[in-house]
Amino acid sequence: MYVHVPAMRGKMGKRTYYACLMPLSAIPNLFKFTDWADFTPEDREQRVLNQKRVPDLAAYMLENEDDYLFASITASYKSEPVYSPLQSDSDSSIGTLKLKLGDELIINDGQHRCAGIAQAIKQNPALGDHTISVLLFPYESRERVQQMFSDLNRFVVKTSKSLDILYDRRDPVSIATMFALDKVDVFRELTEKEDISLKSKSTKLFTLAALYDANRELLKGRDGEDAEDMAKVLTEYWAVVATHMPDWTKVLKGQKSSIELRAEKISAHSTILRALGGIGAELMKEDDWRQRLAGIRSIDWAKKNPDWENVCIIANSVVSNRQARAATKAYIKSKLGMDLTEGEQRSVTKAA
Repeated sequence: MYVHVPAMRGKMGKRTYYACLMPLSAIPNLFKFTDWADFTPEDREQRVLNQKRVPDLAAYMLENEDDYLFASITASYKSEPVYSPLQSDSDSSIGTLKLKLGDELIINDGQHRCAGIAQAIKQNPALGDHTISVLLFPYESRERVQQMFSDLNRFVVKTSKSLDILYDRRDPVSIATMFALDKVDVFRELTEKEDISLKSKSTKLFTLAALYDANRELLKGRDGEDAEDMAKVLTEYWAVVATHMPDWTKVLKGQKSSIELRAEKISAHSTILRALGGIGAELMKEDDWRQRLAGIRSIDWAKKNPDWENVCIIANSVVSNRQARAATKAYIKSKLGMDLTEGEQRSVTKAA
């Protein structure tokens, strides 16, 4: 039995390859899924499949059936396919490719996409009628396939978390974060939206990634709300916080440089933002949260303040691991007169 797919024939380097469109339903039958975990690294033709990624990819398709997006899959064929040019001219670059079922294609790039697609169409067979672009190259040897994998991944650069948040229109927290950022002056003017960390000479105080993480803390328990309602919560809370952070205001008004503030104080550090976000999730359950939040104005945010030692400053460096974030949150809660859990009380006592 054969599968006929529309294809274009081209050249890359000295090799002829085919760019074709395949129905998603063909992927489980045409593509070879190898458990590379049973092979030594030297004998593998690509990386071991990370099974944890597969359900996420399948869920992405199933939840966005009308506008999901995948890049092309690259694979190698061992049995030469039959190419039929669309025109009688044998040199035509547009035609049909005839592939035999059973002659499995070796995946060079996109095995997780293929596994996710295979799982998704099990749950929704209608997706099998959709198509995906596939680049097909001749299989030459294991060494060549390994080189292809290396070449395809050599120059791939993961986008920064900040840029992912900036461009994401599916995640309600991302949407709410961007809305609130635009409404709160200090965030609108002083947030780095592309890089995940601030360069030494940056004129910004915050990163979008840090603000997003703080907002996730602030919005815990509000999963059922839409992005608009979340945005209102974020805007209201951070606007109040900003009024009690005079250092932020000084930088916003040009009375102090961001470089100077970052060197001297920790009030804009991601650890502080996340702690404030977590505190907000608790405080906003109370009617007097605005008044109680005013207590942050009296906190000494200077790095030289000994209170921060072993809380979020270790060996003169600000740290942002889970333990530091929890200790920082407990410390700020104690300054605001909030009730502490037993673990938080131990954390404050230990730091003291």
